[in-house]
Parts: sequence; structure tokens; C-alpha cells
Amino acid sequence: MRGFIFKGIFVVFLACVMVAPATAENVLRWASQGDPLTYDPHSANESPTIGASTQVYEALINRNWKLEKEPSLAVSWKIVNPTTWEFKLRKGVSFHDGTPFTAEDVAFTVKRANGETSEFRNYIKSVVETKTIDDYTIQFITSGPNPILADQLTYVFIMSKKWCEKHGVMEATSFKDKEETYAVRHANGTGPFMLQLREPDIKTILVKNPNWWGLKQNPHNIDKIIYTPITNAATRVAALLSGEIDFLLDPPLQDLGRIKKNPDLKVQQTAQIRTIFYGVDQGIKELRSSNIKGKNPFKDPRVRKAMHMAIDIDAIHKKVMRGMSVPANVMTPPGVHGYPEDLDKQRPPYNPEKAKKLLAEADYPNGFEVSLDCPNNRYNNDEKICQATVGMLGKIGINVNLVAQPKSLHFPKITGRKSDFYMLGWGVATLDSHYVFTYLLDSEGPWNGSMYHNPRVDELTRAMEVEMDLGKRDKMIREVWEIITEEQVYIPLHHQVIAWGMSKRLEMPMEPNDQPQFRWARLK
Repeated sequence: MRGFIFKGIFVVFLACVMVAPATAENVLRWASQGDPLTYDPHSANESPTIGASTQVYEALINRNWKLEKEPSLAVSWKIVNPTTWEFKLRKGVSFHDGTPFTAEDVAFTVKRANGETSEFRNYIKSVVETKTIDDYTIQFITSGPNPILADQLTYVFIMSKKWCEKHGVMEATSFKDKEETYAVRHANGTGPFMLQLREPDIKTILVKNPNWWGLKQNPHNIDKIIYTPITNAATRVAALLSGEIDFLLDPPLQDLGRIKKNPDLKVQQTAQIRTIFYGVDQGIKELRSSNIKGKNPFKDPRVRKAMHMAIDIDAIHKKVMRGMSVPANVMTPPGVHGYPEDLDKQRPPYNPEKAKKLLAEADYPNGFEVSLDCPNNRYNNDEKICQATVGMLGKIGINVNLVAQPKSLHFPKITGRKSDFYMLGWGVATLDSHYVFTYLLDSEGPWNGSMYHNPRVDELTRAMEVEMDLGKRDKMIREVWEIITEEQVYIPLHHQVIAWGMSKRLEMPMEPNDQPQFRWARLK
């Protein structure tokens, strides 16, 4: 085992990453700050976890690196009538254990992903029935016309019914309840790589699936992938600079210049389909962490607006994010259908004095205390953003206790409705505003930690899922954006800009959803 010195700190890296391969196989070593939450593909709707699933599992429809839809386990699909979609399935596909893929697996997956313990049920809750026509033809019956079903299905990963029966995982693992099942650390998909070893928070090893149906179209040359989560930012960048890893998903923003100067490395960057924001619990009668008793300050929109105005987003953009962000006023970025550009530009200017007056008008002239839950291994500079926010809110009398912890502990507090005030970042898997509304605003939304409830928003969110008149549907989307912006439901911060650091030996297209697809990678 070798080590390296970084700023006077001796760091001993994992032997599996440090030692060069003894054979001629192409081994891709990579790292990021956080580990996938689970390998159950229907358990946790979290982007890095989905990214891990896409290496092993496949959906009926895929998105290429430009985020365009393309056939995957379904070779074609069509609308038979307003409430029936028909899919022709790919023949000759097998799961990693050798079991043939058929329509039976698709029907089983739809039922599993639609279950109460699945965080993916909002993708396909409109599907009320499946009809197996033959082994390679299946129909989805929906509760009403659904114009975006093809987009929703891109992240519904197909599982083997026989494998799930064998291992007692017929239902999705409940992530919010921290359930542990066989599917959490084992996988059996149809995808380009097979899960060989899973040691949470330590190491994950994938190996090439030599029988993958897509090898002719995507002739990657990766034989093995070794992933190591590295929490410490200095250690991550040192591993890349020393050549111990080939790819770093989330290089520290302050070190991008050093990476670019290294003759063996390169940096790719792009605007991400993700917005970072704060949520506050508006539903609970009394906050759990506040000195205010008998009422909830966050129920008053003036308090929420005051908090928004107290956050100096330009300072965060320049000093914390080093320019790698775009200040936002809505929780979705450009590139998503229904994105309201005009509303996004109407972010209230930084004005702590006016913010204090709003707090006084809301009957909190002396402010109040509250805890802020923040991840420290998920988004670019997440904890640093929260630290800056603590100081800014303190200037208007809101004294914040920062609780920064790994995402595996942070996210269950949101989905379990146990956080008063929290940071969240939201990508848009379907590239449609409805995805934002159904998860974050609908009163039954699994990630609606704000406990926001507005009957009109619920009505519109559910109506737009079955509205085939696109003009009417766009008006519905617009109305929801106007309502939640006026009510200041969430406190948007910025749209994230992402960078990847990698060896010049590695060729791999960059995706704006920040989910590297190693099926398109090549090591020179």
C-alpha cells in the first residue's frame, strides 16, 4: 500500500484503489463524495442512487447522453387508445443470472414500483393495470390519458420476478424506514455491468456483462469498475491528481484550476438539470427545534419571504460556488418543459433590513431559533452553503443551529417528515414540470417535506398528468408555478453547474443529469 502527502496530512488510500491491475483488463477507478443509498432500484429516488442502478438495471426506454429518449428493453411503443400504451419488448435478453427477460418481468416490475414502499410510484401511478399479450408484448392501462408516460418510464428499472421471489424482495425496500433486504446489497439486472461486490460506504465493484444485448451498439472496453466513496474533498482531488483514480464525479470547485493544469487530466463542465433550495415545514403546528411554542413561524409567507431576502445569493455564487451556479427563483432549471423563465428572474433582491421588517410584521420582531438540516456529501459545497446561510439569517434575528450529516441520514428526515428546515436539490428525471409538482408539492408527494397543501395545486398536478391538449396542459403548469412563487413555498438558491475531472485516457460524454454512463466510456 502506498500513501501520499496532502497539505501536511498523511492520507492512506484503500489498497484496492491504489494498486495497479496485474492483468491487461481495463479497470476504471472512480470516486465521489457519497455512496449510493441502495441497489434496490425502486427504493430511493435519489440521483446518485439512480445513476448506480443504470449501470446494472435497464428501463423499457432509455435516455442517451443528450437526454433524448431511445429504445432499451422495449424496441417500440405506441398509444393504442387514450388509456392504453403497447410495448414491444426486446427478444433474446437475459438477466445477469441467466433468466430470460419477458413481459412477465415487466408486469411484475410495474406492480412492485407502484407499491407503497416504492419511491418510484409517482412515475407510474397512472398505470392501473398491465395486460400481457405474449412473452414480448405488453399493454399498460392508465387511469386516464397520459401524455408523459414514455418520459416517466425511463427511470422505472425492470427486475426479474423469479429473482425477487427467490430472495424475498417482492416489494420495494422501504428507504425511509431504513429497511435492509437482499436487494439493498445485491442486484440482478439486464444492464451492461454486473454487481460483483457491494460494501456500503467502502467499495463497490462492477464487472462487464459479456452477454449484454447492447454491446454492438455501445462497444465499451471497460472490464471492471471500482467505485470508492471519498468524503474528504482534499483526499478526493489528491487521488485524481496522483492518478490513483481515473474519474472524479465531483471535484472540489476550488481545485478545478489545479486539475486543468495537470497534463494528464481534463475537466468537463455543464449546466445541470438540478436546482438547490431550502424547504421549511409549513404543516406542523409547532416546530420541533424552535424556541417559539404554540405556533409555527414558517406558516406565515412573510417569514419565508424574509428568509429569502436575507440570503445573499450573489455572495454564495461568487465566494462559495466560485461562479459555478446560476441564482434561481424557482425549483427547476432551463431545459425542463414548463420552465418559467420570467418567474425565475424575479428573485427578490438581498435586503436584510426589509427582511427584518417582514419578520416584525409577522410578529417575530426578535426572530426565533431553528435547526437547519444539511447534507455534507451530496451537492457541490452543500455544507458550505448552509454555513453561509446560518450567518446571513443570523443578521435578521433567525438563529440557526446547523445539523450537517451524510445524505443517508439527511434524506430520511425529509421523506419521514422530521425536519423543520432543510436543504434539498432536485433534478427532473422526466424533463417535465409535473415531476417537480408531484414529488415536492402534491399533498401526497413522497418528498414534500414542506408539508405544503393546496387543493388547487393538487388538482392541477393530477389533471396535467392526463391532459392531452398540450396548450391547456401548459396553462396548468404555468398556474402552479405562479401559485407557489407567490406563496414562497420553497426558498430557491441556485441551479447547479457541474464539473467532472478525469484522466485524458478516459473518453466519456458528459450528461447534464450528472449520472455518468460507463456503457459509453472508453479507456485508451
